Amino acid sequence: MGEKSSSGFVVQRCGKALPFRKTFPFLLAILLLAQALAPLSFGQRRRVSRNGAHSSAEREAFTPADRRLVERAIGQTCAERIHDPFSSMAIDEMQARPSLPVGHPDAVAGLRRAERVLPTTRRLVTSTIVELAKEYDLYGTAVERSRINAAIARVEAVRRVRPDVDSRDNASVLLREPRTIEFGTIFLAGLRSDEAMISVLAHELTHIASGQADSLRPLFRAIARRAAARTGLRIHGQRAEELSCDLVGMTAARQFIKETPSSEPLPRRLARAVEHNCVDDDASDDDHLSPRSTIRALFALDVGLASELLTEGTTGWLVMPQPATIAQTRVSLR
Repeated sequence: MGEKSSSGFVVQRCGKALPFRKTFPFLLAILLLAQALAPLSFGQRRRVSRNGAHSSAEREAFTPADRRLVERAIGQTCAERIHDPFSSMAIDEMQARPSLPVGHPDAVAGLRRAERVLPTTRRLVTSTIVELAKEYDLYGTAVERSRINAAIARVEAVRRVRPDVDSRDNASVLLREPRTIEFGTIFLAGLRSDEAMISVLAHELTHIASGQADSLRPLFRAIARRAAARTGLRIHGQRAEELSCDLVGMTAARQFIKETPSSEPLPRRLARAVEHNCVDDDASDDDHLSPRSTIRALFALDVGLASELLTEGTTGWLVMPQPATIAQTRVSLR
């Protein structure tokens, strides 16, 4: 029989019961040693955050200074639109214009630009979707990677931009014909730079990437949650998809700017990706944030880009050019 300690516990050692009070220092030392070794052991087993993704706490940090920076960047964007000879027409201005025939010189010039940059845009969209999936921790499992790869295959299959008078200031895709982007002639004429055209084409390619299967819905929801947390805006349902498509468009245009150094001011080129949202009539609907709220949400999601918009100088310092490899549902971009 073992001898009980004053606390009522019996400790066995080599078949002989010892009072707990005599073994307490020994047990305490073991416990302290185990606690000291536990973090090391856990650190060896813990999965490293994949693909360089940031921790949740770091990723969600958004300070009052960030909010002020975002508002300044919005002002800079719309100021650049006023002074840029190749700026985009604002959406509300496009809506007020009469329809343009397919053969109008401005529509023809816009179509040629869209066809010229489409191969580059496909490449930029596929890389952007992969990077966003990694950033939002949606690329780690075989199922997630398969979903993203299927989305990329749909992007790579798109080959045509079709002008359409009735689409006016919209671009859209028919998911039952996922190899064509339909582009309103007013929109073709209103986007007067490669940066702006890439942004809008990338938006539509992202709709095609998600497809009838809604392959990118988990990514859309994750992006919307972060944007809503940072801005207080209500972003759900189709709004989440539209905002995410805009984010891919802005990110693709930014990468294009990095790959094509220019003597033009960096803020001017960056502004072209979103300045068609610099409207006076800032209306929203069930499927879209208002244009100016869209800019706010995009800059809140990418504070780094907002900061770049407030810099001086040109894009020559960024990077040298890289070699370019170069459904019944209808989805529209307002």
